[in-house]
Amino acid sequence: MLERSAKKYIDSWIQSGRDALLITGARQIGKTYLIKECLRESGVPYVELNFIDQPELATLFGGARDAKDLLMRLSLVTKQPLEKGRTIIFLDEVQEFKDIVTRVKFLVEDGSYRYIMSGSLLGVELNDLRSAPVGYLRVCDMYPMDLHEFMVSVGVNQNVIDTLKECFTQRLPVDSFVHEKMLDVFNLYLIVGGMPEAVNTYVETNDLAKVAEVHEKIVKLYKSDFTKYETRYKLKLQEIYDVMPGQLDQKNKRFQINSIGKGLSYDRVANDFLWLKDAGVAIPVYNISEPKLPLVISENRNLFKLFFSDVGLLTSRYSDQVKMAILNKEKSINNGALFENVVSQELLSKGHKEYYFNSKKQGELDFVIELNGKVVPLEIKSGKDYKRHSALCNVLADENYGIEYAYVFSEGNVEVSGKKVYFPIYMTMFLENEKMADTVYKLDLSGLTFDKDM
Repeated sequence: MLERSAKKYIDSWIQSGRDALLITGARQIGKTYLIKECLRESGVPYVELNFIDQPELATLFGGARDAKDLLMRLSLVTKQPLEKGRTIIFLDEVQEFKDIVTRVKFLVEDGSYRYIMSGSLLGVELNDLRSAPVGYLRVCDMYPMDLHEFMVSVGVNQNVIDTLKECFTQRLPVDSFVHEKMLDVFNLYLIVGGMPEAVNTYVETNDLAKVAEVHEKIVKLYKSDFTKYETRYKLKLQEIYDVMPGQLDQKNKRFQINSIGKGLSYDRVANDFLWLKDAGVAIPVYNISEPKLPLVISENRNLFKLFFSDVGLLTSRYSDQVKMAILNKEKSINNGALFENVVSQELLSKGHKEYYFNSKKQGELDFVIELNGKVVPLEIKSGKDYKRHSALCNVLADENYGIEYAYVFSEGNVEVSGKKVYFPIYMTMFLENEKMADTVYKLDLSGLTFDKDM
């Protein structure tokens, strides 16, 4: 079984969760497989119902008057007896029933069974996905396999990763032999990516041609979804997806709206980009007008970079010769778009809201994030001149921003130079916010009185 960080979350819910659990994410990222593996390993009795394989389920759920009626109907379609207080009901492909959140609320209130759900295009299809009352539904977002999951799956020992983490936190250089091996793994990740079937194909065969076939199949599946929704909503999804590699190859990587049609304004196609984001197919990184806390208040959604949800799907558009050049670390290849795509994926999977900054006066910062309560600029460098970054120096020197330090990720080793910390590109997998203990704040109203005679 491939390494998946969501497994611990699902296992924990199986052990003690009383609310319903919804696993979200793009197609083909391994949601169904992981849920079924966790349920099998737990030994807890479960039944699986699939809204695509069993289309009558939508009518069954939709026509139920209350929880009792719905449970009676469920008992008619399950192929095994349901044990009250024990059985977990796994509802898959729930995007086929828009009001599943409302129905599950009734089932959770009843308490006879527990419910885990999964599906694709949930951000596009489901009603009230994020508005379920607290205590009824928790949502776990899954993504393509991140760099840590990939490393473990291809055989990198966890002890090695722990040592790398120590070098990151203490800002110590990595052993040169280990460093070069990790760059090899990172370059392989650029080609294989994190779609589980692609990773599993590589692990079992080491055949990159077979990996490419998996990528091609996934892209065709995505484009099939595009066609269906383009017809329904008159969107330009396929056009956007097809020009994304070229847009990422531009100097500033900002998506140009005129690349999909002359004279188009962002407002006319905003829903197209929102669809791609909600479907988990693309990652928008929005512009901010200044790198100051809180970043969200200076967000400008009209200006953005648009990355692939998986770097392997981006490199699947490259020729075999270019892929081999990447693996062989040939300096003639510009890996800038690929490096930034991986960083965008890592930041998303770690829960960061990611931005970029661009100023005519100061230049452009590739990424800006809030890390442990501080603004941290990130520069991503794929070439040998990774210590040239005038924009970063300009921003660090601006006292108005008060930025304490910045990270530069490249193929170089760990090094500290003033406010700039240089890290190997593979260390982006450690960009996590520290987990805070419970923050207790007691309001002090002592001495607050009101004199009626005043």
